[in-house]
Amino acid sequence: MTKVVYEVVEHDGGWAYKAGDVFSETFRTRDAAHKAAERAAAEQQTGGNDEAIEYQDREGVWHEERASGGDRPETEVKD
Repeated sequence: MTKVVYEVVEHDGGWAYKAGDVFSETFRTRDAAHKAAERAAAEQQTGGNDEAIEYQDREGVWHEERASGGDRPETEVKD
């Protein structure tokens, strides 16, 4: 099972959360960033319908896949 970790960090004069190398928008307080990370983590747990998805990898190559709506990652929020 995949695990997504949302880490709350100082960013761009405020606070943000990040997953891997991707930052959220900037929040004025650490608490606001933490709450937003918790919401994002909870949304990752919500199942849905199978969908066709497209994504770009680190080398800039686009991929198309069919994603299972029940295949949800484990999530964690770290401060």
